[in-house]
Amino acid sequence: MLEAYGSALTYLFTTPSAVLLIIFSVIWGIAFGSVPGLTGIVGVALLIPFTFVFDPTSGLLLLSGVYVGSTFGGSISAILFNTPGSPEAACTALDGYPMARKGEAGKALGIALASSAIGGIFGTIVLMLLAPPMAQFALNFGPPEYFALAVLGITAIAAIGGSSVLKGLVAGLLGLGIATVGLDPITGTERYTFGNLSLLTGISFVPAIIGTFALAEVLQRAGEKTSTADVLTDVSTKLPSMKEFLATKVTLLRSSVIGSFIGALPGVGATTAAFISYSEAVRWSKRPEDFGTGVAEGIAAPESANNSAVGGSMIPLLALGIPGSATTAVMLGGLTIHGIIPGPLLMETNTQLVYTVFIGMFIANILMLIFGIRMARYFALILKVPYGLIGPAIVVLCMTGVYALNSNIVDVGVMLAMGAFGFLLRKLQYPIASFVIGLVLGPIAERSLRQGLVIADYDFLEFASRPITAVLLLASLISLIYGFYGQWKRIQQNKDKTAA
Repeated sequence: MLEAYGSALTYLFTTPSAVLLIIFSVIWGIAFGSVPGLTGIVGVALLIPFTFVFDPTSGLLLLSGVYVGSTFGGSISAILFNTPGSPEAACTALDGYPMARKGEAGKALGIALASSAIGGIFGTIVLMLLAPPMAQFALNFGPPEYFALAVLGITAIAAIGGSSVLKGLVAGLLGLGIATVGLDPITGTERYTFGNLSLLTGISFVPAIIGTFALAEVLQRAGEKTSTADVLTDVSTKLPSMKEFLATKVTLLRSSVIGSFIGALPGVGATTAAFISYSEAVRWSKRPEDFGTGVAEGIAAPESANNSAVGGSMIPLLALGIPGSATTAVMLGGLTIHGIIPGPLLMETNTQLVYTVFIGMFIANILMLIFGIRMARYFALILKVPYGLIGPAIVVLCMTGVYALNSNIVDVGVMLAMGAFGFLLRKLQYPIASFVIGLVLGPIAERSLRQGLVIADYDFLEFASRPITAVLLLASLISLIYGFYGQWKRIQQNKDKTAA
């Protein structure tokens, strides 16, 4: 392991462009995270086609740096404008904006920044410690285990990641259905191609993701009326004093642990981690009634959790080949265009790449702290730019990047079609993340299921009774029941409030 870290450090020291890419990616990520609607997912998706000009290690450093920066960036608009720049920062607005309204916007930004850096570094250390042993453990996985893992990913995001379990499942199934377009992986039979030769290889993953996230977001924002008149931008980031920092140390530790754990669950992500950490901070506080009025713990809990979830979500991506969040699902596309297949063998076949990413994410968190102190006010100025200028620029970047992938106009058509489809899903309030996870996990689930059934001579009981498979399928069932129970509980609570 030490040799691998030494090789990774040598790569970073002897490749100045890699360090420059980390710096650029953190700035790019904070900028995208700070603008409501752009989000880190869009920032990552837009850069994927351009990673093709770099080697795989530099490309993944670029994408992971954006992921780190954007997770903090969302808190800037949440605190200053009461509008989260990304879903995982929604919880930060609950106490960040009230603190800003008290005239302590700089202090709120400082708490968010320090908490994000601590949580991010904690999550990266967990990634360094757990990814290698998990990859070794995953070497025991066969087709039945991979199928069960894919099912767990789909049911987890359907049960926890959306407001409606049913809509989450439907979106996930739509993703699975679109993933079946093209040639059958076992028999070679054409499926849903309608005689179109361009669809024989299936729906291209990267254009689909860029269209679903970036283009659909532009279409949605184009129909909204936004104002930049009330944006609070004249602030300076003020880090918490040692006394204030020590007062939140338990909250930071608890939330970082929660964030790393939840981030490592396939398909759940930083948003859930932030909300659960916030609720736990309220539960264990001696002054729970103060939450929502601008308390430091209310900012520290979600920010440390959602940033530690970044490192956690990279564990299943690198060790198992299963995305731990919607952003890592998009990053999976970046790996595939370089011919890299994440999974247990990645640690052995691309050792330098994996350990360089570990160190790169560590550096990105430190750079985020530096840029956050000096440049938060300038990132906030982006909120002053009319979306009528930002939106068309994103569309041009989308089309240019997608066409540059294979010089294929069909990819642009796929992106436009998926953009319209993603816009429709948003209008009908179906979670996009569930759809993308289904699209990503679909080929894995289908191939593993059919291979596993062939091995088990089509005896499903034998297929499902393997120890790891049974545990994962049981966890999927529990996750699904928990999701339905949570939704039923929310409905009952709403009825009680209405009756009262």
